[in-house]
Amino acid sequence: MKGNYLRYLCLTSSSDGSYAVLRRMLAGAGTRLALVSAVSALLMPCALHAAPFAYVPNEKSGTISIIDCANDNVVGQIKAGTKPRGLAVSRDGNTLYVSDQPANALLIVDLKKRETIDMVPLGESPEGVEISQAGDWVVAVGEITNSVSFISTATNKKVFTVKTEGKNPEHATFSPDGKWLYVSAEEADSMDIIDVAKREQVASVKLGLRPRGIAFTPDGSQAYVAAELAGTVYAVDVVTQKVTAQIKAGKFSNGVTMSPDGNRVYVSNGKDGTVSVIDASSNMIVATIPVGRRPWNMAIAPDGKKLYVANGRSNSVSVIDTASNTVRKEISVGELPWGVAIR
Repeated sequence: MKGNYLRYLCLTSSSDGSYAVLRRMLAGAGTRLALVSAVSALLMPCALHAAPFAYVPNEKSGTISIIDCANDNVVGQIKAGTKPRGLAVSRDGNTLYVSDQPANALLIVDLKKRETIDMVPLGESPEGVEISQAGDWVVAVGEITNSVSFISTATNKKVFTVKTEGKNPEHATFSPDGKWLYVSAEEADSMDIIDVAKREQVASVKLGLRPRGIAFTPDGSQAYVAAELAGTVYAVDVVTQKVTAQIKAGKFSNGVTMSPDGNRVYVSNGKDGTVSVIDASSNMIVATIPVGRRPWNMAIAPDGKKLYVANGRSNSVSVIDTASNTVRKEISVGELPWGVAIR
């Protein structure tokens, strides 16, 4: 009976007074006061392990490493094709979507079973994967086909494909309101803008050499795009579709992540082995953080307190404390980690 009470306790919210009710139930069942106190002490840890998990695709290992963000330890791994790269997690945290380049497919991974349960055929050489804010669309970018495939999360079927003007698209990111999809085109030195409702490209913004990572401000008013060979981050006004600022970052700047409060922009610099921190109000770099070798794509925890950076050549993930702008831990993962997704 004690085990059943404990299980129920971890799933029950204190906001409705259930804790007091359960304490009375335990006492009424003849449970000692010490047990009641112990159960009460467990309430906080149970609630706190709503901590998210970070998922890291290791393209040379063909695996996904699972990191528990509560303690930043690897707690498992999933076999995922032969070269997993882009990935996104469903809003309920139950499903992982991973592009597998050799298979030209999107893998659908059940995170409870920790296994691939379906595959969606895509164009040749799929790369970046992203999920819409509403969770209804997953998109996968096709580098060779110069296209973006839209997959319904309700059916796990590809519904339509949009051709991009720019060659070799790398990343795709939804605006917070879900109206726009911004797609970086490496060989065109531009960013294509897709109107999701119209299902077509409606604009293109010229940027520096080899644009890659994209991140929106939480209000959707601006997007920040890293141009790798230019070593520059471009701020783009969403309404005017014009570049409003150019911020010189490190060598081979590529991954871009925005803090949840919109105050900071984080940019990984692959050749320097650093992460640049940009103050979004001034568009000035306020810190440079050494990480592993060839930092690539990143993700920030929902509370904004930790940034997880995939270091491709170090086979690791650096965990950055965003309050102090220092690395608190380096986590060993598989070979050639490509990025991070957190849910």
